[in-house]
Amino acid sequence: MSFDTGNTGFMLVATSLVMLMTPGLAFFYGGLVSKKGVLTIMMQSFVSLGITTVLWFTVGYSLCFSGDVFGIIGNLDYAFLHGITMMDTLSPTNNIPLIVFISYQMMFAVITPALITGAFAERVRFKAYVIFQVLWLLLVYFPFTHMVWGGGLFAQWGVLDFAGGIVVHATAGMAALASVFFVGKRAERVTEPHSIPLIALGTALLWFGWYGFNAGSELRVDGVTALAFLNTDVAASFAAVVWLAIDWKMTGKPKFVGMLTGAVAGLATITPAAGYVGTGTAAIIGCIASVVCYLAIGLKNRFGWDDALDVWGVHGMGGITGVILLGIFASTKVNPGGADGLIYGGTQFFLVEVGAVVIAAVYAFIISYGMLTIIDKFTPVRIDANEQLTGVDAAMHGENAYLM
Repeated sequence: MSFDTGNTGFMLVATSLVMLMTPGLAFFYGGLVSKKGVLTIMMQSFVSLGITTVLWFTVGYSLCFSGDVFGIIGNLDYAFLHGITMMDTLSPTNNIPLIVFISYQMMFAVITPALITGAFAERVRFKAYVIFQVLWLLLVYFPFTHMVWGGGLFAQWGVLDFAGGIVVHATAGMAALASVFFVGKRAERVTEPHSIPLIALGTALLWFGWYGFNAGSELRVDGVTALAFLNTDVAASFAAVVWLAIDWKMTGKPKFVGMLTGAVAGLATITPAAGYVGTGTAAIIGCIASVVCYLAIGLKNRFGWDDALDVWGVHGMGGITGVILLGIFASTKVNPGGADGLIYGGTQFFLVEVGAVVIAAVYAFIISYGMLTIIDKFTPVRIDANEQLTGVDAAMHGENAYLM
């Protein structure tokens, strides 16, 4: 069988774009923290490229996409990619190489645990983080990937998640909140980012990579691919403008960081719905994303939760909101392969979407908190106050981003 070279080429580009999002996240987070913690937060993103790839090759892909055990996880038939050849196709109806799909899904696995790190910036020891990342992938990310995209329980319920509202953002966001509660507050709370240009660079890379994240999730080039691409940009743009307007009204100044944060909120929120709603709906979703995420961050500040880089408020609440809005606005007129949402009579679909995202959120929170508790009994999780004050980069890695 000959491969579809056009679709294969597109998916290789999409895979590269999703890979670029992890360095983009590193720059985004790096600009938001203090000068003394830049390398630590960036290292936590970059190390996922290595660790997650090793885990994906050994057992990850197989646990996500091979077999089915109680609808929750796959089996180990494809461990170490056993039996997979370069001539295998993804499916009878999609003749791109299976190894391209494996690579594409691997990049999703790479960035998801890295998202969590912004919540506990400058407070978690590197050794503990590495252990947490491995366990979190095994116990949270791989099961939900299987349940939603690997033919597991949620897929059997009829749950849809175009590019990761449940699998990526809801799980990572709630894990982030759990980690905030576990590690507590920073010894020295940074209120201003140390480098707004780094934040802008990171946002640009994330936004650019998100086209591969969302449009690539169609796994071929067709009308839905183009729709997801456009919806991604529309939602991000509307969200950025709405956030800018809200921030301007509340602070009296048009804040650049606020606008960039709004764009990321819009990107996270449109992710589960990108290929299932029309462009007008994507604009509405972008507007709602900014309002919900802005209010979530305000709630976090009111309660004094030290989610340093607003992972729960932006990614967690963005992902959850996007899944709920998908349950409301999805239309088979837009994508015949999707479903009809609540406003089109799809009450059952709406309920399974809400049920799935609630289960994912609660499970990710409980398991993440439990893992950190257990890890802390074997190796300290929290960086002590003195090391935080003197500089976590020097304490953890013996390096500094800037000459002091």
